[in-house]
Amino acid sequence: SHCPDMGPAREFRFAIDRGGTFTDVFAEVPGGKFVVEKLLSEDPANYKDAPREGIRRVLEKHTGVPHPADQPLDTSRIIEIRMGTTVATNALLERKGARTALVITKGFRDLLHIGNQSRPKLFDLSVVLPDLLYERVIEVDERVIVEHERAEMDASWGETVTGITKEKVRVMRKPDLSVVRGELQQALKAGITSVAVLFVHAYTFPEHEKLVGDVAKDLGFEQISLSSVVMPMVKAVSRGFTACADAYLTPKITTYLTTFRSGFDQGIHDGSVKLWFMQSDAGLTSVDSFSGHKAIISGPAGGVVGYARTTCDQYDKKAVIGFDMGGTSTDVSRYDGHYEHVFETTIAGVTIQAPQLDVNTVAAGGGSPLVFPC
Repeated sequence: SHCPDMGPAREFRFAIDRGGTFTDVFAEVPGGKFVVEKLLSEDPANYKDAPREGIRRVLEKHTGVPHPADQPLDTSRIIEIRMGTTVATNALLERKGARTALVITKGFRDLLHIGNQSRPKLFDLSVVLPDLLYERVIEVDERVIVEHERAEMDASWGETVTGITKEKVRVMRKPDLSVVRGELQQALKAGITSVAVLFVHAYTFPEHEKLVGDVAKDLGFEQISLSSVVMPMVKAVSRGFTACADAYLTPKITTYLTTFRSGFDQGIHDGSVKLWFMQSDAGLTSVDSFSGHKAIISGPAGGVVGYARTTCDQYDKKAVIGFDMGGTSTDVSRYDGHYEHVFETTIAGVTIQAPQLDVNTVAAGGGSPLVFPC
């Protein structure tokens, strides 16, 4: 039973898919019923945020209580909100992320431009390189090397320390932070608000990245993605791409989350309402842990979980192919009784090291224009 003096009972649960074109709101309402609300993801003439507007419409329709669109939404009846979003996916596909600078070990400025030199179409004579996620490179004169028992190391090469992985690391040069500060200030003045930091061997010796990160934080950069934090693994190229993706996309996620939460009362901020976001690996995470490189297929991952639980026969385990065409992009996947995960994948020309469902995404959907050359 519910005590009248404790306010209305929390009886609403929402699961939302915010796509690039449409937003679908699936709601569990009092009485054990389920309802669906579909609306445009972008309609500034009528509302600021589609998921919030969908929730408002459902609450108003099924409580009979007015919920004015121009006031913070009352969350007293909401138990939880779960959301998958293609905000990061589409920002990456359409190259509409934050303005980003890459801070990298001196001598490696072209490392991510060169990439791993893979040629998906080996005999294609017209190779078009994808646009880079960063627009400026800042080289830092720092260097560490990993010692090897069969390699001779001169004592003058610097002190030896033990890295996180227990490898012996020789610190040859420490970064001059005054020089780094000056270059970062110039980037900030140019309108760059995000920084990705990639130093060689930072997977085991992250101290230099942390020093530069502290300088960037002190200067006021909105997003600072250290490769040693985002994905502390060997392979500098994949680690660098992942850090760049995080720096490039997280501000878009942050801006969206700020806009979404600003439309609700205090309940969405103090934890009274559980707010979860779908990650690329099909797991749910709290709003404070949702970041760019983990959100690239947030929306598509929710679709995979949906068809896996509703269409696959758990007894004969026949494989199911998922074809999810939205208005902006199309996602294809497969399920045969277990979720297929990959730990390194390439999306829109960017190689990312992060656990995610094996989903192939192309930047063409139901609303994409077709152009025929004359």
